[in-house]
Amino acid sequence: MRSMLLPFSISLLCFLGCVPQVPPTPELSSGGSTTDGVPQSAIELISTETLLQESWVAYQQRFIQDDGRVIDWESNGRTVSEGQAYAMLRAVLADDPEIFERTLQWAEDNLKRPALPNDDNGQDHLWAWKWGEQENGAWGIIDGNFASDADIDAVTALILAARRWDRPDYLDLARLKLADLWNQSTVTALVPESNPSRYLLPGPQTVFQVKPGIVYINPSYLAPYAFRLFAQVDPDHDWMALVDSSYDLLQKTAQLSPKGLPGDWVVLDLTTQKIDLSPDGETLQSLYSFDAYRVWWRVKWDAAWFDEPRAQDWLTQNLPFLEELWQDEQKIPAILNLAGKSLANYESTAQYAMLYPAFQGVNQDVAAAIRQHKLLPTYDAGIWDNTDAYYVQNLAWLGLFPADALPSSLLREKQ
Repeated sequence: MRSMLLPFSISLLCFLGCVPQVPPTPELSSGGSTTDGVPQSAIELISTETLLQESWVAYQQRFIQDDGRVIDWESNGRTVSEGQAYAMLRAVLADDPEIFERTLQWAEDNLKRPALPNDDNGQDHLWAWKWGEQENGAWGIIDGNFASDADIDAVTALILAARRWDRPDYLDLARLKLADLWNQSTVTALVPESNPSRYLLPGPQTVFQVKPGIVYINPSYLAPYAFRLFAQVDPDHDWMALVDSSYDLLQKTAQLSPKGLPGDWVVLDLTTQKIDLSPDGETLQSLYSFDAYRVWWRVKWDAAWFDEPRAQDWLTQNLPFLEELWQDEQKIPAILNLAGKSLANYESTAQYAMLYPAFQGVNQDVAAAIRQHKLLPTYDAGIWDNTDAYYVQNLAWLGLFPADALPSSLLREKQ
């Protein structure tokens, strides 16, 4: 199947999830040490509110330029659309309109996708996923394709910001992006039904449809809470259909694993609507790894924000293996195959951060232990793991953010 992908797609497919280039620390401390001269016992008492405030300031200082560009230090100082979207999402949750505007404006000024040859869509309002130093030494767009998770997070942030700060212009921009996202990153099942299922693609269909009727799906891009917000502001498109197809895909994906683990990537047959593992040897593998971690967080947010019973049921059904692994070993490997076999001799702070909110609704004791023994010991003066760890900073912050603390008014249209 790899030979059927467009040539430019290989780098896109390898790095859409912004997987860290350096493995996390092999052994995470379980306490008793010091952090910047502060006893670990004192670090464990830090409130979540203080931690989020401190780390948000540290992130701005280390990862966000004055002009609003978010830098991924782990990957040659590049910028990815995901990073701009994470910054916007964190800014609106932290009630920081100035950083929100700066990071949005930089992306709008620098990530606008050029119209591609033979592309009938022309220029759109989505963002090129990768910007950095080009082969000629100039800095600019390196890959003009878009990554739908970044645009989903950015539009979610725009809707929340429009409501939080009374900015109708943000809502106008969100609607423009939603029309393009629907037209270019969703696809219908190829079955003779009056109302066929609609599915989210990870990016352009030209990249992720490897042959007619066969597409790659990234389960960690599925964001039912976001699709509900989109439906509120964009009645021209059936975003609620993506809520239903997301849970259908998540259920089928977990069934591929005897342990209920989501995979980084799976393959969807649009005719039969069956999910299958990625073929051996392909770039996009069906492993439980750095992309798949985000499934726990996205499903948890739908449970917390919209009280979706399918979300809580899915977490309850599919967390037991990792819960048992934690209880037995007091650690979880960073990478597992879908049969539950460890493929890494190190752990991942990013994984623990995404599991933390999920376990809060399933087993609060495990959630508390993960926070105390895996998240806080890797934290030092606003930074998790190390000062280059861009991906970890975002997942740790979003995982620790109490989803139920968001004002409910931001989740509903004003009457």
